[in-house]
Amino acid sequence: MKPIILILIIQISILFISCEKENINIYPNQPLEFSVDTIMFDTIFSTISSITKTLKVYNNNNFEVSTNISISDKINSHYRINVDGESGNYFNNIVIDPNDSIFIFVEVTIDPNNTNTPYLISDSIIFISGEKQQKIKLIAYGQDAIFHTANTFGNIITSSDTTKFYYHEITTNETWNNEKPHVIYGYVIINPNCELIIEQGTKIYLHKNSGIIVGNPFSNGGGSSLKVYGTLGNEVTFQGDRLDSWYDSIPGQWDRIWLFPGSVNNEFHYTNIKNGTVGIQADTIGNNNPTVIINNCRIDNMSSIGILGQGANIETNNTIITKCGQHLIACNIGGKYSFKHCTLVNYWNYNNRNTPSILLNNYYEGVDGNTYYRDLETAFFGNCILDGSLSTEISFQENENSLFNYKFDYCLIKIDPQINTENSKFNNIIKNENPQFKNKNTYDFHLNENSLCINSGDINITQSSPILFNDIEGVSRGNLIDIGALEFSD
Repeated sequence: MKPIILILIIQISILFISCEKENINIYPNQPLEFSVDTIMFDTIFSTISSITKTLKVYNNNNFEVSTNISISDKINSHYRINVDGESGNYFNNIVIDPNDSIFIFVEVTIDPNNTNTPYLISDSIIFISGEKQQKIKLIAYGQDAIFHTANTFGNIITSSDTTKFYYHEITTNETWNNEKPHVIYGYVIINPNCELIIEQGTKIYLHKNSGIIVGNPFSNGGGSSLKVYGTLGNEVTFQGDRLDSWYDSIPGQWDRIWLFPGSVNNEFHYTNIKNGTVGIQADTIGNNNPTVIINNCRIDNMSSIGILGQGANIETNNTIITKCGQHLIACNIGGKYSFKHCTLVNYWNYNNRNTPSILLNNYYEGVDGNTYYRDLETAFFGNCILDGSLSTEISFQENENSLFNYKFDYCLIKIDPQINTENSKFNNIIKNENPQFKNKNTYDFHLNENSLCINSGDINITQSSPILFNDIEGVSRGNLIDIGALEFSD
């Protein structure tokens, strides 16, 4: 009797399970919902993979839905997809649980097409659920570029090891024009007695940990030069190589432009330098000629320093430097510096900044623990605005064993109120007053009509160079001189 009862129980259990399975239905014709209807990539350089974009696919039904997922052009597509961890161009019978979702990750790599202008690359992701078809558009713009990648290496020798440093070497005079963007991977190094000219309108994009070094640390000799000839309305730009909008204001995407000791006659005109670590670093030159002349430039959003001079000779006119993680300007280890009609404002907001925007220094401590002195022959600021988010934006690091000469002439400055400014180092300054920019939150540093900077400049400073007759935007200064790089206009 007991075996018969056991058999009946097993049969009933099987019947119950079978009935339960029949109640779990997969519906193939139901619509899915999506986080977006179009996935768009900003301009992508040919041969370089894009960032990864994410599409979320929702099943908002109370039952499972089965769907086939594919890229429309399954064979020749520039796009790649990954569905919940699996890569491919076609996925069959993907089941999405009731009120659940899956992730699809999308990338694109674009082939060169030998054109100088951006070109459209489009495709789509197709979802077929039974007779129901849905589509997500894929859109990207490709841009051919000139790539500068490593073609040689030098040896970095330490006490315990030798490391190969790979870089792109420029061995003759060279000119970069604006027909195509230039993309730098690693470092471009300009050899001694070689000159790189960058013409107006040229765009230079630098990958992570990339930069330009003027002068070769691995060879003897000087005479290297970098000349950047932007013009008003046709500026030269240095920035990171990630062009998606999310990267527009991310600092530290590339390293720096480094004017190595021995480089000469470097010039920057109408140049925008942004989103790097250090904008321009200029090291000791050892003669009376400027290491670098910087006219009508903008340096913005450096994770460390805008202009770093180390015993250098730097002339800067009509230039705006803003939003740097440490200093806007570091006049370090002595040197000669001149800043005229510059707007220097630091409202850095990525983390807590505790270093004043302007650093003046005339010594350094060596690795041997000794202190070495370098004369700060002059640091002149004329008709400049120096402002920022700290209570004081100027740091004086003076050692009495070497010269420490500086002057703020007809400037608006933000300085420690305890510092005595009633002396020849400060002349006709506006101290600790709001410069009254039109909108500092959007980095619009034009003056509003209530600004104390209007008509407060010295015409003699303006007339010291024809470069200063007009402001950075080409507006004539006339005879009533405003402080800063931007002349007030109604």
